[in-house]
Amino acid sequence: MTNTFRRAISSVVLAACGALSASAEPTKGTRPAWTFERYSDLVRATERNMNMSREAFDAVQARKPIAIAQTKRYLASRFGEADSAVIAAFECVPREYFHYNYERKQSSAEDAYETFGTPWPIGFGATISEYKLQCYMTQLGRPKPTDVVLEIGAGSGFQAALFSEIVKEVYTIEIVEPLGNAVREVLKKGGYDNVRVSVGDGFYGWPEVKGGFDIIMVTCAARYVPPALIQQLKVGGRLIIPVGPPGRGGQVLYLYEKDAQGKVRSMRDLSVIFVPMTGAIDKQRETAHVE
Repeated sequence: MTNTFRRAISSVVLAACGALSASAEPTKGTRPAWTFERYSDLVRATERNMNMSREAFDAVQARKPIAIAQTKRYLASRFGEADSAVIAAFECVPREYFHYNYERKQSSAEDAYETFGTPWPIGFGATISEYKLQCYMTQLGRPKPTDVVLEIGAGSGFQAALFSEIVKEVYTIEIVEPLGNAVREVLKKGGYDNVRVSVGDGFYGWPEVKGGFDIIMVTCAARYVPPALIQQLKVGGRLIIPVGPPGRGGQVLYLYEKDAQGKVRSMRDLSVIFVPMTGAIDKQRETAHVE
C-alpha cells in the first residue's frame, strides 16, 4: 500500500473523528466532538463511576499530543515510518474513555497518556496495554479499509476501537463475562458500530464468521498457537500473537503470515509481557505447533 493511500485513509479517519458537533448523535464512521460533557455523558450511560474533574480532563487532553508524538517516533524507529492511518486512529480514539477497572468500579482516566507508557489494571486479571505497544501491534497487522479483524482478548476495548477506525469490521472475544459485557456497552455507546463483542473462549476463534480474517490479534500470551486461529486466517492474512509461559520472561511476540499456497510462516518479533490466555488452552494437549 502506498504512502499516499495511507495518508488518504488517515484523512478519512480524522474527518470522521472530529467533524461533528458535541450535540450530534454518533453514526457509523462518525462521532461527536470529544468534550468533557461528552465524556461525562458516556461514562454515565455505560453505568461506570465518574470521578474525573474538568481540570483533570483538560490535563489529559494536554498530554495527548505528547503521547502521539512519542508513538509516532517509536513506530518510525521500528518500521522506518509510522503508518499515518494508525496514528490518525490513535489521535481519534479517546483513551481515557477506556481507562476503567471493572472489578473495583474505579476509573483511572486521569492517568491516560502517561509520559512513560505502562499497562493499567482493568479488573479480573486483565490490563489495558501500554499505548505504544498497542499501536505497534496495530501497524504490524498492516490494516486496510477492507479488512475483517479478529481480536482475542477484548480487554478494555481500546485495541478494538483503534482497529475500528481503520478497517471494515472488528470481531473481539473476551473470556471474562462481566468484562466482556461491560466493554460491549462501552464500544456500542461510544459509536464503534463496526465492532462485535462476544463472551467466550478465544482458543476456538470465531468460526461463524464466513471467509475468515485478514488480521487476527491475540492480546494474551498463549503457550502455543491455537490451531483454530491458523485455520481462520485468510490467505495473505497476518496473525499477531504473544507466545510463552505466564509471568515475566520468556514471552515473545510472533507474526504468522499465510501465503497463497496456504503455508504459514512465522517471524519472531519483540520480547513482551502479557496476561496468560486461559480457558481451553489449559485443558488441551499441544497437538500442533506452527513453525
